[in-house]
Amino acid sequence: MNDHPRIVVLDGHTLNPGDLSWDELAALGECTVHPRTAAADIVARGRDADVLLTNKTPLTAEVIALCPRLRCIGVLATGYNVVNLSAARERGIPVTNVPAYGTASVAQHTIALLLELARRCGDHSAGVRAGKWTASEWCYWDTEQVELDGLVLGIVGAGRIGRAVGELGRAFGMDVRYASRADGRAGLEALFRAADVASLHCPLTAETHHLINSETLGWMKPSAFLLNTSRGPLIDEAALADALNSGRIAGAAVDVLSVEPPPASNPLLTARNCIITPHLAWGTSAARRRLLAIAVENVRSFLAGKPVNVVN
Repeated sequence: MNDHPRIVVLDGHTLNPGDLSWDELAALGECTVHPRTAAADIVARGRDADVLLTNKTPLTAEVIALCPRLRCIGVLATGYNVVNLSAARERGIPVTNVPAYGTASVAQHTIALLLELARRCGDHSAGVRAGKWTASEWCYWDTEQVELDGLVLGIVGAGRIGRAVGELGRAFGMDVRYASRADGRAGLEALFRAADVASLHCPLTAETHHLINSETLGWMKPSAFLLNTSRGPLIDEAALADALNSGRIAGAAVDVLSVEPPPASNPLLTARNCIITPHLAWGTSAARRRLLAIAVENVRSFLAGKPVNVVN
């Protein structure tokens, strides 16, 4: 590697829309940061890069083959499915990711979604501004007000985020229970049947794709809530929309969808009692600062000949 490696960021806007600094990354070499990169421009921008950083811009086998100088790929996220790992491995190119940076932020957002389902603060605030309280008595509520104390919080996945959500749930007096792959189908069914709130915190694999479907939704109580701040394809969205619209479960709140941004045809966009936020659970300024710092350290470690957080 030469003394002035060429570092290219393909889509820096999501991580840093302007409130953070790229200076530490720029200090490591000749650095170019593109806010976004269209598919037609990936090769042109990456062709001369020694280090290529991407968030959601896909690096296919074809792209990697057309970037002869490429020595390292850094993903500005925890998930790395945007990179063809085998193609990188064949070239001896390490692919790094950024684990654990958003645990506290995602757990916080998960509980924020739960509280919104339980109390509907946003809806009631909008109602007050529309004059409903002025025209009402001393107080009013449009939806059932749910107390979390004593309810069963069933968490699928006992990793960092799942454990953090469990700690927050216990602070509200909830009975926190877990299920993981080791518990098998019987353990998952037992969890879903007991849960007043089911929260997904597991990776997306062939085994967990559409983990939430018409059958597993059928295990849940009619009063139950479903939360997903993990991966959109964990849920069969048509099945969930049907369950919500029929009153099979009481509500759902998700921060992720199977296709992002969603097409207007996504059935959850019009489903009853469904709260959707635009994949922002990870996006606090504190979490993004950590992400950027770890990503820079990944590059620094690679240039020093000691790569870290390598996923391939």
